[in-house]
Amino acid sequence: MTSLRRVTEPHDPVIRAFGTLQSSAYFEPDMLIPASYIARLLEWQTPERKNFLLVAEDAALLRGGTVFHLFADLNVGFSSFLAVAQEARGQGLARRLHDARFQLLDEAAGQPVLGVFIDVVNPERLSPADFEAEAAVGSDPFERRRVFGRLGFGQVDIRYEQPVGGPGGGPVTNMDLLFCPRQPLTSLPTDLVADTMRTYWTPWLGEERARRHARELAGRAGSARELRLLPPV
Repeated sequence: MTSLRRVTEPHDPVIRAFGTLQSSAYFEPDMLIPASYIARLLEWQTPERKNFLLVAEDAALLRGGTVFHLFADLNVGFSSFLAVAQEARGQGLARRLHDARFQLLDEAAGQPVLGVFIDVVNPERLSPADFEAEAAVGSDPFERRRVFGRLGFGQVDIRYEQPVGGPGGGPVTNMDLLFCPRQPLTSLPTDLVADTMRTYWTPWLGEERARRHARELAGRAGSARELRLLPPV
């Protein structure tokens, strides 16, 4: 029987196992939060930002997990990663992790959160080498987006970039930003999107750079105060 557990101790051995899961389940593991840093995140909790690791275990085996964050001032969550081990897929674990993630966010916020953001690669912007790397770890970027669609995520209608981590240290341009609203929505405020990314980027870019990149993101919306939520596939 697979059970879900919130990890709170930074020395819990499952954190290392989660790092291994990330490497085995995602084609670009260097783009993910390292296990050593996840341990630090669990220690670093503030009233404005709370960090979580939720895992799915079957006896002593890790079957899946998600690392995510609550941005209390905005009342939204951001998921840095969610994965299910290849041998445990097709059993509804992604849905269980997603639903439990919402529950933990609500409890920490003291109210229902507005929703959860996540960024995900766009298959149309992947290279042949990227597709080979995806296949090597048994993943399919099209199916990944179909899964997020079934969970309730929509694609935020704006050109999205991670500011660093791309070629030559430049931006990562092969990703889209998705949002799963608690209640059905067809759009969300541009300011909420920009403020969420500013908050997410600040710890590793610093406040000034994070603000600048958030302004650039909002600037791509032009005069639009609302951004559409589109089907992710």
